[in-house]
Amino acid sequence: MAKSRKPATRSKRKPAAKRDGFTLRDILRWSGRGLAALAGVWFFFVLLFTVVNPVFTPYMIAESWRHGGISRDWVAIEDVTPGMARAVVAAEDANFCLHWGFDIRAIRAALDEGAGRGASTLTQQVVKNVFLWQGRSWPRKALEALMTPVVELIWSKRRIVEVYLNVAETGKGVFGVEAAAQAYFEKPASALSATQAALIAAALPDPKGRNPARPSGFLRQKAAQITDGAATIRADGRAACFED
Repeated sequence: MAKSRKPATRSKRKPAAKRDGFTLRDILRWSGRGLAALAGVWFFFVLLFTVVNPVFTPYMIAESWRHGGISRDWVAIEDVTPGMARAVVAAEDANFCLHWGFDIRAIRAALDEGAGRGASTLTQQVVKNVFLWQGRSWPRKALEALMTPVVELIWSKRRIVEVYLNVAETGKGVFGVEAAAQAYFEKPASALSATQAALIAAALPDPKGRNPARPSGFLRQKAAQITDGAATIRADGRAACFED
């Protein structure tokens, strides 16, 4: 007589013990969440600064610590002499109204000519000045390249110029064109002449080494070129995007 077989019983598996520490997947997941949070905070400030003026920038804080304070007075673009905005655009980014944040022609020219020529647009400089840090580094340039199209999409061209006029370094511990006008010419930015505006714009590449109030022959020559350039972009319509 055949023996009856007992039904096989499945062995109960003990729950796997929790692993100590973090795995690579955990690290990547939390890193991704952290980056997304930082991107969200940055995007919030991009939206906020469409209507709220930046109180300070990372570079302003660093320079304030270095010099024991800075000189800076925010001024609305309509309270700045129109020649100042045109001079800055003519000096730094003549095709500002024609591009979406990157000047491809300037980039190609910079590649052809080497390190002696810059290709940063006004928008790129605003992104660097407001949200990032100074100096030449690939991480900063990569972030700048990612942020620039977003700022171009959300801010108006007029707003970009207005922010630039107020956050650009214009001297040792001096930021913005209003503080520069007071420091160099003892008058408000609304009362600057075309020549004085051009001198301030000519000093922008080296604000700590160039003095618009005591210009060298080189600075005067550069300012004259900027004055001509400002007249040109007004005549050919390349100033229309930031003027009334």
